[in-house]
Amino acid sequence: MTLLSGGDNVIKYLLFIFNFLFVITGIILLSIGLAVQGVFFGYEHLLVDRFFAIPAFLIAIGVIIFIIAFFGCYGAIRENYCMVLTFSILLILVFILELAAGISGYVLRNETMELVETSLRGSMQSYVHNETEAIHTTILWDSIQRNYHCCGIHNLTDWTTIENVKNNDIPISCCDLPPAAMGNFTCNDDIVDRTGCLEEFGNFIEAHAVSLGAAGIAICIVQFVGIFFACYLARQIKNKQGGHSGF
Repeated sequence: MTLLSGGDNVIKYLLFIFNFLFVITGIILLSIGLAVQGVFFGYEHLLVDRFFAIPAFLIAIGVIIFIIAFFGCYGAIRENYCMVLTFSILLILVFILELAAGISGYVLRNETMELVETSLRGSMQSYVHNETEAIHTTILWDSIQRNYHCCGIHNLTDWTTIENVKNNDIPISCCDLPPAAMGNFTCNDDIVDRTGCLEEFGNFIEAHAVSLGAAGIAICIVQFVGIFFACYLARQIKNKQGGHSGF
């Protein structure tokens, strides 16, 4: 039996529609979290755990949203006070978690350059070592310097301070190989004209940290509207049920 008036029924169906949008926001969070996690995963030897925690957090929230949406949809259509109330409470918790993830993303953005510089400087010491872990680091450094067209941390002179690099040589990945190059090739400061990898690679990582923060906060704004609808509907259902029980 329908307990709500015409105006309240509008709120009910608006909440149902919102739940559909709520599921979409969950898909968006899940997609962004997986995408950024995938980007960061390629550089796991250079990035601290904090860079992986936030996207993993958004992935978890995205999955939880699918479960919460059930309470909202079913509770709104059935006009079930307990389920709508449960949905409201869970939505508030998700709102807080997303807000925390968004703020963490922006905080991480402000610390990105410092964290990346520390990681790059520490990993340079492992360049050209033969240990398995060091080989991965060497390959990663070569990949970054080629892909981001950079050299060293701030400039090519950073390599001259590394004990493992003999005769102040510079990694060949700092240079663009000439066409049809054969035999030995030496990369030196006479032919290197590149910025440091901190600027190029750091900006790349920072941009993805910003996307995490923006996604969390933007979706929080949408869900705040849903919290209002859910709380209002729960109150109206309770009032109507109380009124009917008195007859």
